[in-house]
Amino acid sequence: MKMNGLEAEIKNNIYHWLKYKKREILSPYDAFFRKAQIHWDRRIHKSLNSMSNELGISLVKIRTQNDSEELANKWNELSNYEVNITKYRPVYAPKDFLEVLLNLRGPVPNTFQAMNEFWEFAQIPLRVKNLAELRNVFGEVAKGDQILGVNYPLNSISNYAAFEMERILLGEKILEKNYAPAAQEYLKKGCPRCLRAKIWSLILGSDIKQPQREYFQKLKNHVLEYDLMIDKLIIKDINLTASNDDQYFVFEDVLYQVMLCFSRDGEILKDLPTQPGFMQVVIKGRQNTAENTLIFPPSAVIPFHGFTMYAAPFCYVYEDPVELYFTFRAFYLRFWHRLHRVCGHPQGIVSLCLQFERMLQCYEPNLWHHFKKCHIHPLRIVIKWIMRAFSGHLNPEQLLTLWDIVLAYDSMEIIPMLAVVILIFRKDNLYKVTTLQNLEAVLADLSSIAVIPLLQIAFSKEYQ
Repeated sequence: MKMNGLEAEIKNNIYHWLKYKKREILSPYDAFFRKAQIHWDRRIHKSLNSMSNELGISLVKIRTQNDSEELANKWNELSNYEVNITKYRPVYAPKDFLEVLLNLRGPVPNTFQAMNEFWEFAQIPLRVKNLAELRNVFGEVAKGDQILGVNYPLNSISNYAAFEMERILLGEKILEKNYAPAAQEYLKKGCPRCLRAKIWSLILGSDIKQPQREYFQKLKNHVLEYDLMIDKLIIKDINLTASNDDQYFVFEDVLYQVMLCFSRDGEILKDLPTQPGFMQVVIKGRQNTAENTLIFPPSAVIPFHGFTMYAAPFCYVYEDPVELYFTFRAFYLRFWHRLHRVCGHPQGIVSLCLQFERMLQCYEPNLWHHFKKCHIHPLRIVIKWIMRAFSGHLNPEQLLTLWDIVLAYDSMEIIPMLAVVILIFRKDNLYKVTTLQNLEAVLADLSSIAVIPLLQIAFSKEYQ
């Protein structure tokens, strides 16, 4: 087994099974969050149906042969596939989802709720980590260890080059051993660009063989056969986000392929630990039978404004659309699906928002009170960062470094931590403004943010 590499493969399969199939952490408040999510799903489905009726367009129909052939011919240059999307609008945006979160009044009766004025998440009885606990989780970052790609201003160029070469050689040995937990540990000290694709694939179990290529072809065939209204929403989202972004517009064509196939992937619905509410739709012009009924969309994921940005950064890591697709899907199933669903999971959006709020209150109370005096909840500024895991906000290299940390420590708790640190870093300018528009202007450009140094400063500071 060792000689044929089967031992490592079996160990990796167990590791991936534990990561993806482990039971969700249950809390006494799961029923409360589930009820809130069901209510939110109904609102989304109602919005989809009303848009469908308003535009006079069916949710699902069979493509005409001409349309299918045109789509197939333009598959590698889908930006040239003409479709009228002017009347389509995103189903919801991060700010809409924030309203849902801020209106969660808590499963436990609270006599102080009336006084909170929709201000704090404090009425949500979830436990989140404090700074000391986060230091323990993110040990290498917190201790100020040398991490590839960030500490080089402190060292001579030759020392940095030697450190980089050392990391590359170690990374190649890890890949040769083909052992996912070792790759995850390796990632904690940073990843050379040349190895990131292979290291991520090993940790996520997204290596590509013939069955994966055949499965991707099946998804493509589904796109060519069925015209879903969700396709226009995906095209609209790519147009509004990646196509308008200096860092990502060159990847427009591959993003169309990846996102259209993602919407058709029924395995996503099966693999999500808490099965979301989904719509079942009869194909236009067909009889109302089980054979003619589709889950809409098959993945059951309704994209919000900015959803494409979960996939866009992978374009810097993978050239092959199939490799890109399966790694993006693995990342989504392990992490990103919790960023747009109401749940009580410690890695869910509610916990991350609560962690952001508590940390800002504890470690920069003056800034918290400044926001309160302006009658602006700081989450209104940072929700788009947290919900998109900073994609489209940080420059790509810094973003991939942040995602290295998420993957290395198997934790998204670094995301609200970074959001707090950025506010603290820019607090002098934030104190000078009092309107939402001006506060957003101060924080609009994050291109100069260096993730690791900023986090290391935050972890090393002794807060009162």
